[in-house]
Amino acid sequence: MKIAIDGMGGDNAPKEIVEGVFSAVHDFPDVEFTIYGDEEKMSPYIQQHERVKIIHCSEKIEGTDEPVRAVRRKKDASMVRMAQAVADGEADACVSAGNTGALMAAGLFIVHRIEGIDRPALSTTLPTMDGVGFDMMDLGANADAKPENILQYAIMGSIYAQQVRGIDKPTVGLLNIGTEDKKGNELTKAAFALLKEADINFIGNVEARELLNHAADVVVTDGFTGNMVLKTIEGVAGNIFGMLKEEFMSSTKTKMAAVMMKNNLKNIKTKMDYSEYGGAPLFGLKAPVVKAHGSSKANAIYSAIRQTHIMVEHQVCQTIDSTISKEN
Repeated sequence: MKIAIDGMGGDNAPKEIVEGVFSAVHDFPDVEFTIYGDEEKMSPYIQQHERVKIIHCSEKIEGTDEPVRAVRRKKDASMVRMAQAVADGEADACVSAGNTGALMAAGLFIVHRIEGIDRPALSTTLPTMDGVGFDMMDLGANADAKPENILQYAIMGSIYAQQVRGIDKPTVGLLNIGTEDKKGNELTKAAFALLKEADINFIGNVEARELLNHAADVVVTDGFTGNMVLKTIEGVAGNIFGMLKEEFMSSTKTKMAAVMMKNNLKNIKTKMDYSEYGGAPLFGLKAPVVKAHGSSKANAIYSAIRQTHIMVEHQVCQTIDSTISKEN
């Protein structure tokens, strides 16, 4: 198995990216890694290993770059070279913590969509109170969606939850403003009708307030709504931990309580930590393209690589391809 890595993508590149790869190389002996990026900047963190190759790139896609223009013009950018390696069959999958829009553009224009998929979807596994987590899509690959797109999201999400996360007959919920069948706008009503007839374990509408209570294994919505929900969850979680820290540090008594509860607080933080779940796959492409969080540290990169490894091993893209072909 061969995995291509964007060594220059993300807030903490190249240090955390390279270190994440070298953490993974020891645990995945069947994988050959190729890291694309500025060799001089990466060299302080590189270790010699027979299964890690470095490809120098003279350009980098910045977070402020216009995605499509950057992908088309920066041919020697680490992200573009990484995606091209997948398209050329030199790699089975790729991982980047860089510009999300540019990675989606690289996926669409270089790796290409699976035939029959109208719009790829961005997904990730979000934490739940029971520690199991749920997969949600679309998280912003497409601001708008048609009912048929949401049906495809549900099919792809079900395959991923079953093949990668090992959930037997994953439940699928449609994000809505109420659980009643007739609730919602024209999009959700039409999507509900399609999902009800699909060969998936559809359980109906789910409300946003129940998401972290594990309302469903897979939750589908349009990209505008999904991105808003994702950022709300991230923001609320971050602020809660911030308030807890402030309270625990407010007096000698609370500092003593914090010491006594250290392990409990650590368990809660781990349960809510995105880096434990991996990255955000861009579903609907011919090969796995995985987006790691922009602020990823080495552990998050390792988790994204682990997730990518499972996707390749279980042939998730091929299963999506064959399933969509049957549907059409």
